[in-house]
Amino acid sequence: MDNRRLLYAISISLAILVLFQVVGGYFLPKPPVKPLVPHHAATMNTPTGASRTAPSNATPSNAAPSNATPGAPGEATAVATVAPRLKIDAPAIRGSMSLLGARLDDLVLTHYHESVSKSSPLVQLLSRPTGKKSYYVQFGWDAAPGSTLAVPGPQTLWKSSGGVLSPNHPVTLSWNNAAGVTYELLLAVDNEYMLTVQQRVVNAGTAPISVFPWSRIRRDYLPAVEGSFTLHKGPIGAFKGTLHEMDYDGVKSGAKHPQVGQAPGTAFQETDIGGWAGITGKYWLTALIPSQGTEMTGAYRYLARANDPKQGAWQVDYMTARPIDAAPGATAETTLHVFAGAKVLSILNRYETKYHIPVFERAIDFGWFFFLTKPIFIALDYLAAVFGNMGVAIIVFTVVLKLVLFPLVRTSYRSMGRMRAVAPKVAAIRERLKDDTVQQQKEIMALYKAEGVNPAAGCLPMLPQIPIFFSLYKVIFISIGMRHAPFILWIHNLAAEDPTNIFNLFGLIPIHPSTLSPFLHLGVLPIIMGLTMWGQQKLNPPPPDPTQAKMMMFMPVIFTFMLGRFAAGLVLYYCVNNSLTILQQWFIMRGVSQQPRRPIDAKV
Repeated sequence: MDNRRLLYAISISLAILVLFQVVGGYFLPKPPVKPLVPHHAATMNTPTGASRTAPSNATPSNAAPSNATPGAPGEATAVATVAPRLKIDAPAIRGSMSLLGARLDDLVLTHYHESVSKSSPLVQLLSRPTGKKSYYVQFGWDAAPGSTLAVPGPQTLWKSSGGVLSPNHPVTLSWNNAAGVTYELLLAVDNEYMLTVQQRVVNAGTAPISVFPWSRIRRDYLPAVEGSFTLHKGPIGAFKGTLHEMDYDGVKSGAKHPQVGQAPGTAFQETDIGGWAGITGKYWLTALIPSQGTEMTGAYRYLARANDPKQGAWQVDYMTARPIDAAPGATAETTLHVFAGAKVLSILNRYETKYHIPVFERAIDFGWFFFLTKPIFIALDYLAAVFGNMGVAIIVFTVVLKLVLFPLVRTSYRSMGRMRAVAPKVAAIRERLKDDTVQQQKEIMALYKAEGVNPAAGCLPMLPQIPIFFSLYKVIFISIGMRHAPFILWIHNLAAEDPTNIFNLFGLIPIHPSTLSPFLHLGVLPIIMGLTMWGQQKLNPPPPDPTQAKMMMFMPVIFTFMLGRFAAGLVLYYCVNNSLTILQQWFIMRGVSQQPRRPIDAKV
C-alpha cells in the first residue's frame, strides 16, 4: 500500500471529524423553524407588562392579546434605580428582587467565584438594569384585547408579605388594581437553584376576568464567551420533546423576518404543553420551566433599541396559550419554575426527574459526540469525587482507557514493530528502483507479504481513538467540575492554560510575551507533552518518504506550541497518554523484535 495514500486518508478522516465537532454546528443547516400561531387567534402578543387601557369591545375571553411589540429595550434602564427589594438567601444563591416591576435582577452563585482566588467576587448571574449589563427575569400578566382590566406594569410597586425569601420561608408579593382584582406572586426557593413562582389572580370584583400570565428572561448585552464554534451560547429550550438551540447571532438575524402572525423581533416561536426555555452559557443557565401540563407559547426574540438599532436585547419568554379565567369571588393561577444556576449534571438530572422536565440535562452542550462525551463527563466526575482531585481523575481515566483500548493498540504496535524491522529493506528497494515506481511498489508489497506485514494495520486501529480525543477536549472545555479545579504545584485551574511560560523564564522576567503573540506562551506541561510526543515518535518506524520523515520531525514542536494555549487538563491527559503509549509500545515492539520471522503466507 502506498503510505502517502494512507496518510492522505487519515488526514481526510481527521479533517471530517474536526469539521463535525468544531465547526459542524456553525455550517450545517439547523432544523427548520416552523411558524406556529396559537390556534385561538391569528396573532399573539409578547409580554409587555404594561397596563391595558383600551376600551372594551366585547372581545371573546379566549382570544389572544393583540400582536404588540415587547417592552422597549430601553425600558429596563428607565425605571427608578432606587426601589424596595426582597432579599433572597439560599444555600446556593443569594441576592434580591426589585419590588418595582417584580424583577428578579440580582443573583449571585455562592459556590462559585470569578477567579481561582476565594477572595474574588462571587459569580454574578443576574444583574440589575442600572447599567449596560442588565440580565433579569420578570413576571406579569396581559389582559385580553380590548379589556379595560388594569394589570401590573414595569412601574408597579409590589407589596411583600415580609421577611427574607429562603428555603424555609416563602414570600408573597401582591398588588391590587383598585378595581377589586389582586395579583399575587407566591415565591419559594429550594436549597439549590430552583425557584417556584405561582402567578395568582384573586377576583373580588363583580365581573369575570381573563388574563394571560407571562414570564420572560431578558439580557441587554452580548456576553463574551470563549469557544464560539465548540460551545452553544444563547437561547435554548425543549419544545415537543426536541432541543431547540439558537445562538445570539441567529436570533438577531432571524428576528429581522418574523413569521406571519408573530410579533416584531421574533426569531422563533412554538406552542407546546410543558417544555422549557432559557438562556445558556458555558457554565451557567437561566431557564423558565412552565407547568408540564399547561399549554404555553414560548419565543426567542431580539429587541432592537429605537434610538440605536445596532444595540438591543435578547429575550426568551413564555405566555399561556389560553387565558386563565376568574369568576367573581374566584381565584385563577398558574405555576412555573425558574432555574438560575450552575449546569451541574447531577442537579439537572434531579430536577428533570422531579419536575418531569424533558431533556433538561441537554442544557449541557455535549456536542456531536454526545454518546462518548457524556460517559466521559460522568466518569471524570465520579473519579474526581473518589480521589478528591480532578487532575488525579484525568490520570486514572487515562490509565483505564489505555487498558480498555490495549487489544486494539497491541495490534497496531505489533504491525509498527514489523514495519520498523523491514524499513531498511524497503529503503534499499526504493533506492535500487527509484526510477521504476511500478516495479518498486510490486517488490515492496512482495516484501510485506513475505514478512507478514500489513501497513494499514499500524494506522487504522488508531482512528477510533480520534473521537475519544475530541470528546475529552469537549468535556474538559464544558465541565463545570473542571472550572478552577487544582491539580498539583503550579496547576491551580485545569480548565485554563498552564500559567508558566518559558519565554519569561517561568516568571523570573516580569513580562508577559503572550501579549505580543499568543504563540509566545509555552508552559511546563506543554513542554513535557512535547517531549513525550518526541519519545513516542522515536519508537515509530520512520516514513519511507524522506520528505514525510522531515515533516514528522517537526510534529512534536508544532503540537507543543498548539497545545500551549489549551486547557491544562487536556495537556495533562496528553502527557499521561503519551507516556503510557511509550511504555506499551516499547514492550510490545521489543517482544516483536525477538520473535522469529513469520511464514510467507501468514496473516496479520
